[in-house]
Amino acid sequence: MNLLHLDSSIQGERSASRALTAAIVDRLRAENPGLAVDYRDLAAAPPAHLDLADLAEVAEGDDLKAFLDADIVVIGAGMYNFTIPSQLKAWIDRILVAGQTFRYGANGPEGLAGGKRVIVALSRGGLYGPGSPAAAAEHAETYLRSVFGFIGVTALEVIVAEGLAISEATRTAAMAAALDQAALIAA
Repeated sequence: MNLLHLDSSIQGERSASRALTAAIVDRLRAENPGLAVDYRDLAAAPPAHLDLADLAEVAEGDDLKAFLDADIVVIGAGMYNFTIPSQLKAWIDRILVAGQTFRYGANGPEGLAGGKRVIVALSRGGLYGPGSPAAAAEHAETYLRSVFGFIGVTALEVIVAEGLAISEATRTAAMAAALDQAALIAA
């Protein structure tokens, strides 16, 4: 089995999403000793944003190939300004390729990547979950659910650590709860 591990946080060692993806990947490796892991740090080596000259190359690109080759994809994303980091968006632009991960048919779009397991570790400084006053401003998880649903991944697994910027006590509690969830990820 192949696992693609993506981190997109610019926060380095202080990154909550990086700590969560590491815990998820460690859990999956422990359960599957032969798991091959391809790690990509999208903050350290961000994919270029698309331009017209790129369009022909995207269908043959390394990002798409790595995604298509993966059985499991683990993505770390912080919520920046209510959505995902731009480097993660640039990567997504390189995997949403007509004829490869989706197609249009008589009944509209059809996802072609439904056989993949995608796990997202999402970190948020404030409280944006369901029922919170700021829930309408949350566009990271909702965007990722839409994008991956569009390409056929309907059972996106999301682990959220939120309230991380409220206080150190809130951060500690949120990370402990999220790490507990990561420890329960089934292989």
